[in-house]
Amino acid sequence: MTTFGRDAHGGDDDGGNGGNGGSGRGGDAGGGGPRRDVYDDVIVGGGHNGLVAAAYLARAGRSVLVLERLGHTGGAAVSTRPFAGVDARLSRYSYLVSLLPAKIVRDLGLDFAVRRRTVSSYTPVERGGRHGGLLVGADEARTRESFARLTGSEREYDSWRAFYGTVRQVAGKVFPTLTEPLPARAELKARIDDEAAWRMLFEEPLGRAVEEHFADDLVRGVVLTDGLIGTFADAHDPSLAQNRCFLYHVIGGGTGDWDVPVGGMGALTDALAGAARAAGAQIATRHEVLRIDTDGTGTGPAEVVFRTATGEGRVAARTVLVNASPRALAELLGEEPPSPPAEGAQLKVNMLLRRLPRLRDASVDPHEAFGGTFHIAEGYAELARAHAEAAAGELPSVPPSEIYCHSLTDPTVLGPELVEQGYQTLTLFGLHTPARLFEKDNQGTREVLLTATLAQLDAHLAEPITDCLAFDADGRPCIEAKTPLDLERELRLPGGNIFHRELSWPHRGGGGTGFGSGRWGVETPYPGVLLCGAGAVRGGGVSGVPGHNAAMAVLGR
Repeated sequence: MTTFGRDAHGGDDDGGNGGNGGSGRGGDAGGGGPRRDVYDDVIVGGGHNGLVAAAYLARAGRSVLVLERLGHTGGAAVSTRPFAGVDARLSRYSYLVSLLPAKIVRDLGLDFAVRRRTVSSYTPVERGGRHGGLLVGADEARTRESFARLTGSEREYDSWRAFYGTVRQVAGKVFPTLTEPLPARAELKARIDDEAAWRMLFEEPLGRAVEEHFADDLVRGVVLTDGLIGTFADAHDPSLAQNRCFLYHVIGGGTGDWDVPVGGMGALTDALAGAARAAGAQIATRHEVLRIDTDGTGTGPAEVVFRTATGEGRVAARTVLVNASPRALAELLGEEPPSPPAEGAQLKVNMLLRRLPRLRDASVDPHEAFGGTFHIAEGYAELARAHAEAAAGELPSVPPSEIYCHSLTDPTVLGPELVEQGYQTLTLFGLHTPARLFEKDNQGTREVLLTATLAQLDAHLAEPITDCLAFDADGRPCIEAKTPLDLERELRLPGGNIFHRELSWPHRGGGGTGFGSGRWGVETPYPGVLLCGAGAVRGGGVSGVPGHNAAMAVLGR
């Protein structure tokens, strides 16, 4: 995510109430069944948002039960050891943290920390037969020099600072509202109090601002990527889906910084599960919720029907909070699901390397280049071509992607021997690969796309990335790839969409009607049934915001 001269992508929340693997420390072993017939609150799904809601509600003295389908909590915000016999805990589905308010960490007393990356981004490029790149980091003089070397003057850097200065002011005003009652559009506009900034971010396609502020194709592309992470849209899409995606990627913490979770994403969800249990919440894993029965009036308790390995059971609740997609919630209620979901459009690749690869651009140390976000084939024209090809039903001929190296900032995710030997984790996030492209042959298309994506990376390396891969205990290379269809199967994300549905504006009337609207952006047409997952208004991202807001709605705060 571009953060006002500090570009740092990632942090996607593949939301949901499922995951694949625990925290890397074994996850939750069982949790037992319900201990009573009626609870104040039953939470469907033990992802990070469900755990946030559980902790707040239990701390308020309410009886709380969390029902989780899998054998562990955490949803997509988990750390796993995906490679057999290798002591490397990867944040498998979501990587970085920006949208988690410090307020939630303080309120719940979480033992959780993040670390700032010293480099924001590196974007390699070949021009005139010479390999170079754009390095953006905390060192302002060096960043300015990198812009000048790439573009031939300091004009682009000055524009960069002015553009992100405006964005940062907006971020500082919008981010605090995420944990407040949902403001009206006019209220949010008045709070921002900058007509030009409002028009640029909320009313006009992002591509217009990018083209007005920047001239260099590579710089334009780096800026635009914040509007495309997990969202399939063009820079000038009239729906402004790219604007909404951009907004959520640049407002985190009021600064837009994206940080590395110490211990991996599993450290966060382990801390949340611990906080919920310490407050008195019960967490029952391997309990798959089948339906929610309610009289629709909210005058009596709802019944939640679940399935375990030994059969079906049911429990009553005065309030049911659903940490799953609006589509899943509709199905649980026996309603017609919303219109076809906005499909996911990302390729996720996890790797473990024996060493970082050398670069063709010898002016940059690989530890710097991979220390932030490493952009690949993400020039402005390249992104436009990739979108057009995918929209026409073809895989992008030059697939755009970006890479994060968690272990450079937080080596604790690796065993001591791997650290000593110089091993590193790499996570690649591909753009403009909508689910529709994989429907005929998911496995075959995945392999073709992975090969093409790694080839684009190799074009900027002095050695093939495959030469640097580690091997697992069975002699297989340590690399795995996930398409939107894989995420749909493993995490029950509709269409593999990491946001559960199209992102909404963070104000009333911003696309959150029906399931996930009302005073807190979590209400549904069913009294006593709330949405507390990424599909709520102001959902998406590893934030805990929907969980917090659902709890506030229950408590009447």
